[in-house]
Amino acid sequence: MTSPHSSSVPPALVQEAPHVPVEFMPVDLDVERREDGTLVLRSRLPLGDYDPNLARAIARRARDKGAATALGWRGDDGGWRTLSYRDFKAQVDAAATWLRQHLPPRSPVLIVAENGPAAALMTVAAFSAGMIAAPVGPSVALVGPPFERLRHVLAKQRPAAAFLDSRPAFAPAAALLREAGITVIAEQPDRLGGGMPLDALRAQTPDPDIEAFIDGLDVDAPAQYMLTSGSTGLPKVVPHSLRMLAANLAQGVASIGRAAGWDQDMLDWLPWHHAAGASVLRACLVLGGTLYIDAGKPLPGLFEASIANLRDRAVCYFNNVPAGFALLADALEADAALRATFFSKLRLMLYGGAGLPQPLYDRLQALAVATTGRRVHMTTGYGMTETVSGCMTIHWPDTRVGIGLPPPALAVKLVPNGARYEVRLKGPSVMAGYLDEPAKNRAAFDDEGFYRTGDLAVFHDPQHPAQGLAFAGRMVEEFKLANGTWVPGGMLREALLKALAGTVRELVLADDGRPVLGMLAWAAPGVSLDAVAQALARFNAGQHGASTRIARVTLLASPPDPARHELSDKGSINRRAVLDNRADVVEALFATPPGPDVRVLPA
Repeated sequence: MTSPHSSSVPPALVQEAPHVPVEFMPVDLDVERREDGTLVLRSRLPLGDYDPNLARAIARRARDKGAATALGWRGDDGGWRTLSYRDFKAQVDAAATWLRQHLPPRSPVLIVAENGPAAALMTVAAFSAGMIAAPVGPSVALVGPPFERLRHVLAKQRPAAAFLDSRPAFAPAAALLREAGITVIAEQPDRLGGGMPLDALRAQTPDPDIEAFIDGLDVDAPAQYMLTSGSTGLPKVVPHSLRMLAANLAQGVASIGRAAGWDQDMLDWLPWHHAAGASVLRACLVLGGTLYIDAGKPLPGLFEASIANLRDRAVCYFNNVPAGFALLADALEADAALRATFFSKLRLMLYGGAGLPQPLYDRLQALAVATTGRRVHMTTGYGMTETVSGCMTIHWPDTRVGIGLPPPALAVKLVPNGARYEVRLKGPSVMAGYLDEPAKNRAAFDDEGFYRTGDLAVFHDPQHPAQGLAFAGRMVEEFKLANGTWVPGGMLREALLKALAGTVRELVLADDGRPVLGMLAWAAPGVSLDAVAQALARFNAGQHGASTRIARVTLLASPPDPARHELSDKGSINRRAVLDNRADVVEALFATPPGPDVRVLPA
């Protein structure tokens, strides 16, 4: 059953179509209700046994899998290259031995690289050597001098070594690292001005006691430093222990792992210096799957690489951010052969974060039904760096976008905030605190030890909490107009994206302290400013009050700039960075009279 467009399937038939059969964790929710209106949600199901020593779990799986493929990636000629579990483990043991012999115990090892076999090797070798893997986004080393963010990372983490991609653009950063006394490791160090070749680590004779050493690792010591993202300020450092990493994976396996099939072929682009991407690598290596590394990105001009990979590799689980799913939907609607391959094995799609617009969700389901006659299960990966990675999922058949329910061993505290709830979390994968940030740590946790996420949520059905939670904005996105009226920034953005689907790709609300509410938007291809204004007028007709009605709109000509922190590595828009970087556009939006590229909507 095929169709050129999702619109050829009536919505009623999509809703009636059965889901692909999968096995999920049952919903067995305990709801603690307190007198002040606070709720605490927990799964009644136990987490079950798991090895808290993630390095040992990876080594054990590698021994079991032997010649099976662990990692696949595109070579310079465009063909696939592969690395077996046996060879990967041999390289890890050798590199871990080198690190133990040349670095002080528990030293951080920076990993400044794109996803690839070398970055995977350095990550697992650091775990296995009792070091601290510290992945850093390549942009941190490329934006400089004066390398403000890189210098901040060095001052915070004090690494003893750093692995860098062998790109000449990294040479200035490599020089800074060498000046700081940090050992630079690279596949081709001559391209960076010198350093230790990675082959020297691969060629090291492993210590005969490497297995015993891994067995004896302190699973509660820091094993990974991850940087928070999405802010124009300097990032905070979140320490993760081996136990935290293992617990987060165990919770994911318990809730959606059987449906996802992480022990099979996987294809993923999410960067490993980001929490969600790093979790994909760990899931593959612990569960024994094959991770094909996707060099594409969810951006125009870069997503074609992902599409080419999806033509080659049919997977049962697909993970992406909302921007990536929007580009994917466009490609699937235009290509019947791609649809046939993509949906041939697919059981589960996961959207990172909480911002997938419902119309996009509906398009994807219509495509699945048009191609196979069945809906694909879709779930969220709600979580953050402070919780290792995604920690809440929709682990039951559903038709709505949401953030799901907690897995075993995670407590979700919901504190009333008007008609919504502030979300707070506590469990084995939740951080103990930021590195060397006592003041921020005091503010980050409440008096019961729950981490304050700053997110807001509502129940799909307050009378039936087991139907799950829906994202309802972020407290940091709430702002006031000049008259003191609060703008529900997160909820309003979601409502606008839904109402303007097909017209606007992304948008930013503006701005604190202004007399009216404005909007900066990236239009869909071929859509004019006047068309966007007309769609907004229809949206405004259903709104009441200045805090939810858009008074002025303009379009942004250039895409969000990751180098200026407007776009995070996971594809989310940083509202504050966009407004600060494009202050001239904001001023024209609110000028009297407004600029020529602004449309003023009727009150």
